Amino acid sequence: MKRSFSAPLMIICTVLLFSPVLARSDWIFDVEGGYAWPGYIDVRIPNDTGTSISLKDDIPAGSRAVYRLRLGYQFHPKHSVSFLFAPFGLNAQGTAEEDISFNGDFFPAGTDLEAFYKFNSYRLTYRFDFLNTEKWTVGLGFTAKIRDAEVRLEGGGVRSSNTNVGFVPLLNFRVEWMFVDALSLLLDGDALASPGGQGRAEDVSLALMYHLMDEKLSFKAGYRILEGGADVESVYNFTLLHYAIAGAVLRF
Repeated sequence: MKRSFSAPLMIICTVLLFSPVLARSDWIFDVEGGYAWPGYIDVRIPNDTGTSISLKDDIPAGSRAVYRLRLGYQFHPKHSVSFLFAPFGLNAQGTAEEDISFNGDFFPAGTDLEAFYKFNSYRLTYRFDFLNTEKWTVGLGFTAKIRDAEVRLEGGGVRSSNTNVGFVPLLNFRVEWMFVDALSLLLDGDALASPGGQGRAEDVSLALMYHLMDEKLSFKAGYRILEGGADVESVYNFTLLHYAIAGAVLRF
């Protein structure tokens, strides 16, 4: 009898102990879409012997529809983790005005070219909201990012592709100001630059948020900027992208 009573008692005590944390926990699903267009996409592969190519001017790339998905878990009013999937790919077409050396391959002047630029991003983020009031939420955290990148050039019977998959550590930040009952202004993103100046990454958005159902459902619209790249021996690649964004955030 004593043994049969102790197991349920332990379960009840455990539930009572952690119930305040469970009551505050929330799953957060954030879906975002919009259009992106390049400010610049400059590549030179290899860095020392390749030809500098602009996928905005030399081989023009237009705007394209984009989306990203984030699934998060807020296990405490000040602590949260999230996973982001942000795919991106851009096609470009043009004619080589000069001889191009790219990734060890040669494209003579006058060649009709097709280019493809991919920069998919997978990110795991932890954030601590050190300020959390009715009007303000301010937090800092860390993001572990996996980039899946490719630059491909094709024309004149030649197809050359340079791929790169790697890990990038970033700092995460979030500032939200609830300036009226149902409206807030949100600034958030990931950013970091290497100490030697060989690389950097910034992905920052500014959005107006409209909250419904006691903030269980929110809609957003705004602007996002993504910029960064690397200047190393094997590759020179720097990109600036502008986004017009809209989306929804669901807490459940």
